[in-house]
Amino acid sequence: MNPVRYDAGPYPRARLAFLCVANAGLTEGEMHAMAPGGVGLSFGRVPMATACTVQSLAGMEGGLLQALDSLAPGRRDIDVVCYNCTAGSFVIGNDKVRALLAQARPGAAVATLLDGVTQALAAVGAHRLAIATAYDDTVNELERAYFESMGHEVVSLQGLALPDDEAMNRVSPDYLYEFACAVDRPDADAVFISCGALRSTAIIERLEETLGKPVIGSNQASMWHCLRLAGIHDRMDGYGRLLREH
Repeated sequence: MNPVRYDAGPYPRARLAFLCVANAGLTEGEMHAMAPGGVGLSFGRVPMATACTVQSLAGMEGGLLQALDSLAPGRRDIDVVCYNCTAGSFVIGNDKVRALLAQARPGAAVATLLDGVTQALAAVGAHRLAIATAYDDTVNELERAYFESMGHEVVSLQGLALPDDEAMNRVSPDYLYEFACAVDRPDADAVFISCGALRSTAIIERLEETLGKPVIGSNQASMWHCLRLAGIHDRMDGYGRLLREH
């Protein structure tokens, strides 16, 4: 036999790894749909109590390193590792989460979903935000405080107070479209639909046509940011101005 021949593998352009909430039921499908050819995806799970509360979101901190240990632990070709939970990022603390990721994966670029959102808002030039969330008022006020600390003006913020990921996944895109339209304000530069468990990716194009402004969704922003961190700058139709123009 001749010596084994190797090539660049099935995903020669980049490999992205996402840490998801334990009960997440949408992330894999949305990320695979948006991933360009030649980009490979891996997914891990962070333990979290079923109910979406400040306490359960904060409780994920203890499971992050354990989840990272099970996320393709022997691979040296992971380019980006992302903690893919919007609310968990600002409840635990964005800097703290990023530091834990960097500690576990020193050879990879690290990010949180919230990093993706803040970078996406900067890319589209949004300062005044209308935010539509899946969360209750307690979580919403923490989100407001985060964006205000980043220099944004939150002109509108409303949540659906959904109890868990299963309920979030089942909100129909048509209803989510109507909800986002209701949350928008004329003085908002952009609308942000907050929560990776909501099917916002499916309605971003439609919303932007209706509202005449950029619309950012959690998973959309996270994929865009991770691709850019990996050096992938493909422009794609179907997912709003962010992926088409930036």
